[in-house]
Amino acid sequence: MMQDASICWEEGGQTCSAVWHSENGIAAHKKVVTADDALTADDAYHLACEGTAILWKGDFQNARQLLQALVRRIDKPSKKSKRAGKRVVKSDTTTPKKSAKDVFNQHRLVQSQRARILGMLLIQCNADHTISLRRAPDISKACAEAYGAVKQSYVVSLRELLGVISAHEWRKNGLPILANEHGEPVFVHPHYGVFSPVRGEYIELVCNAPLPKALDAKSIAFDIGVGTGVLSIILAMRDIQKIVATDQDDRALACAKENIALLNLGSQIDIVKANLFPQAKASLIVCNPPWVPARPSSTLEHAVYDPESQMLKGFLAGLKDHLLPQGEAWLILSDLAEHLELRTRQELLSWFESAGLVVVGRIDTKPKHPKSADETDLLYFARAAETTSLWRLGLK
Repeated sequence: MMQDASICWEEGGQTCSAVWHSENGIAAHKKVVTADDALTADDAYHLACEGTAILWKGDFQNARQLLQALVRRIDKPSKKSKRAGKRVVKSDTTTPKKSAKDVFNQHRLVQSQRARILGMLLIQCNADHTISLRRAPDISKACAEAYGAVKQSYVVSLRELLGVISAHEWRKNGLPILANEHGEPVFVHPHYGVFSPVRGEYIELVCNAPLPKALDAKSIAFDIGVGTGVLSIILAMRDIQKIVATDQDDRALACAKENIALLNLGSQIDIVKANLFPQAKASLIVCNPPWVPARPSSTLEHAVYDPESQMLKGFLAGLKDHLLPQGEAWLILSDLAEHLELRTRQELLSWFESAGLVVVGRIDTKPKHPKSADETDLLYFARAAETTSLWRLGLK
């Protein structure tokens, strides 16, 4: 994150400054103007498009409305894009005239430009994580959870700040993932910056896949890339006696520890900071790596994008040293990358072969999230064709 730089602006004839904070690693803006409720949405849009950041000094709720107005101006398609969109819809799930990879790169460029413009509306927070604006909500707990203690005032984009507030609500209320033996919902509480398991289809795969017989002799499993701890929790509820879960991200480790403690599963699950594998071997090794082999544009995208499939390849290559005989590795992977022409099925199978692995079985499911049915989405052709699989892998 970018939090050591300063951001400066002119106010009341004086030069003011504060610490700049960006979870996405965006550099401190050089051109900053102050604005209040008198600023129109059109003027704000033009300022943001030309690279001028707007430090808000008016009513906080009006700032939220202004941000929504900017969203509408960015997302309002031109007549030309509407015609292009109709052509994509007519093609149903087939690839548009452009290559799938080109469409994906266009999608990422559009998303990057959108994020840049929306990130131009800024809010100043005090050292105690309060905001000195009219009708500002109490965000101190949400920001303390996300950012920790700070020593001085800081400036952050309103868009990021709203993400922090939303993450606090997710953390407070929890996300139901499955039901326990009594039919009661089991919750995980995602932390800010930790990937939330909102796509329940892959959770169902782990719930229903047949457990390897090797667990009868040695009931130990590894969860590689623990995140919220959701997969470790499922393995524990499937009566695996010992689970070692790893991650490199401190937020993920803290999140998993909290969720496991809330469910009183600490005696079954150990959380370890490690790059992929812990020491020793296991009868079952589970991994849900990022599904898209592309470079993340922010720290918050690392759960989605895996540059050059580094984590996936590292996981496969390390199994020979960590999987017990007759054990299984469960790789949870979407084929979205294949539909986007970022990876082929043959490449994936060749990585299995090179790692000395055989496919014991595979369980497939279709996505249920709204985007898979949204024909206006630029990547609809790929999302509609997507399949998520649990690959059951064994040693040769």
